[in-house]
Formats: sequence, C-alpha cells, structure tokens
Amino acid sequence: MTMHLERGLSTIRTTKPKQKKLTKTQHKKLKEELRVKNKSLKQQGRHSEIMTFDEYVEYVYGKAAKAPKAERQMATEIKTFHWQAPRNLRQTKTYASHSGTSSSVASKAERKEYTGTLVKGIATLHKSNAVPVINQEEAEMISKMRRN
Repeated sequence: MTMHLERGLSTIRTTKPKQKKLTKTQHKKLKEELRVKNKSLKQQGRHSEIMTFDEYVEYVYGKAAKAPKAERQMATEIKTFHWQAPRNLRQTKTYASHSGTSSSVASKAERKEYTGTLVKGIATLHKSNAVPVINQEEAEMISKMRRN
C-alpha cells in the first residue's frame, strides 16, 4: 500500500512565511541589545562592525548577508631587527658529556641478596597488614597495638 497526497497539496513549501511586525517590547529589547553589542564592539576597537538598528534586526532574524570582513592595512615598509648579546652575559665553560674511553654507559649493579640476619619474623598488624619484626621490643610493641 502506498501513501498519496490529496490533489493540490505538496510537501514542498514554495513561499516564505511573512515576517511579523515587531511589538513594542521586542523593539525595546532589540534596541537595548544593539546598544550593548555596539558598546562592546567599540571597546574592542572593531568600529567597522558597528550596526544600525535596521541592520541589527536583519542580523538577528537571519536575513542579513554575511558581515564584510574587516579591512586590513598592509605594511608599507619592512622593519628588521638585529639581535646582539648583552655585554654582561655569563661565559660558561663547556664540558664533554662522554670521555669516549669505554663503550658502555654504566656497569651492571650487583644483585642484592638477603642474608637472613636482620628480620626475626613477620607480625600481623591491623587485619592483614604484615609488618617485619626486627627485635624483641618491636614484637612486644606490635602485640600491644593489636589489643588496643
């Protein structure tokens, strides 16, 4: 089954809707917005972009063409700058970063191995927190902490 439109009806709109006249409140609101916008443009130094009320209404309702780009002034002469080092510049000696005597950067560190002489045992402190015990005093201190 296909869908059809009645004769004379179309889904394509060929006419644009008419713009309604501005009410007094809309007119006041747009005037205030324009004043604020022009003020900010003046503060920014963009005097060429300041609008009249009619231009602003067209801008707000999307009827205005794209705003013309601001005119740019081209430089007529080229200025050059030659840098000179200050007279009191610190003179630092340069040192070679590598003597070039050996091919490797550093030798391999010795492997650390625990001999078993320092830690006496492992105690549990506060739930599952394992703490190494070094001497008898620490063992007693940990046992007293658990009971508090």
